[in-house]
Amino acid sequence: MNFANQSSEDDFTVVGLLNVTDTNIPLFIVFLLIFLVTLVGNLIIITVVIMDQSLQTPMYFFLTNLSFLEIWYTTTIVPKLLANLLLKSNAISFAGCITQLFFFVSFGATECYLLLTMAYDRYIAICKPLYYSTLMDTRTCLQLVAGSWVTGIMTALIPTLLISKLDFCDSRQINHFFCDIPPLLELSCSDIYLTEISIFILSLIVLFGSLVLTLMSYISIVISVLKINSNSGRNKSFSTCGAHLTVVLLYYGTMIFMYVRPHSNYSSDMKKFVSVFYTVITPGLNPIIYSLRNKEVRGSLKKIVRRMLPQLQGTAKKNLPVHKNISCIF
Repeated sequence: MNFANQSSEDDFTVVGLLNVTDTNIPLFIVFLLIFLVTLVGNLIIITVVIMDQSLQTPMYFFLTNLSFLEIWYTTTIVPKLLANLLLKSNAISFAGCITQLFFFVSFGATECYLLLTMAYDRYIAICKPLYYSTLMDTRTCLQLVAGSWVTGIMTALIPTLLISKLDFCDSRQINHFFCDIPPLLELSCSDIYLTEISIFILSLIVLFGSLVLTLMSYISIVISVLKINSNSGRNKSFSTCGAHLTVVLLYYGTMIFMYVRPHSNYSSDMKKFVSVFYTVITPGLNPIIYSLRNKEVRGSLKKIVRRMLPQLQGTAKKNLPVHKNISCIF
């Protein structure tokens, strides 16, 4: 992508989440807390899986990759949003805007593929348990994860290149809180018909394709679970699948609302509200739904904390200052 012909006069101004400045500080606190929960929650998952040998299975390998992805995904959007709310720092260069767009689309598409991979992993584990160790060996897991990342990056190249070649009008105000596809298309003075149709078809293939395959995996899982004789086993499986499906449908539903449509009459505020779900809320829900509700993860976390606590206490005692003849001071 060539940014050399873009001058400082072509820089954008991001309007932000709301035009009402009175709500900036409360929103800053809320989004900062969600951002910190997202970072800490995902880092805990990565740390626990790495430190506990019993969790180094295909399922937790995929969860670790999802957590790693969520850290970068939310970091692409939220810090700039926080800066806009607190410092009113709304300026962004053309190169910075296109770069943010590229990483946002890359991570968003990669998440679709990872969610599909995780659904496939659970389908094999529950519906074909005898073949699980053979089908989901180390090489296959690495190939699935690498394929998700590479395909996600390749997916992002198309809309990023198309939008980077558009001409933009005198108004440089992006009516959004980050550089997203719809508000950038609205600012363009070029004929955006082919660009809009191309992005629509790509979004349709990626989002609907991934969603349909993911739902097919979960439907097969539900059918297999219904055959379980144990009520407790069925309830546990339905609880887990229900939580996973909630996150999947929330993520895909809001993404489809935004991108799988050639044209929309929805207001800018509605688009911003919907975007908050898949850029801010969902990355914070994933570590809670997929891992921190899991007894194995919680048990491993407790073991790690108990193992590290004596070491931390010993270090603290060594660092305490030694006072001789303290009674003489008083």
